[in-house]
Amino acid sequence: MPDTAAVTTTLLAAAADQGPGNTLRIVLLVSIVGGALLAWFLLRGYRHDAGDEGDNTDKNANA
Repeated sequence: MPDTAAVTTTLLAAAADQGPGNTLRIVLLVSIVGGALLAWFLLRGYRHDAGDEGDNTDKNANA
């Protein structure tokens, strides 16, 4: 019959050493949120408002 203390110790050590799962989840979540914020920040500069373009062209035409 196997030594139950050794088996229990081995199982507890294996359960405690599960790897970097939580850290990778956090890094992945922060990367996705950061990418979305970066995309929003960059794309908002490409927004064209019809009122602003008309005002700018009128000012340049009258100058």
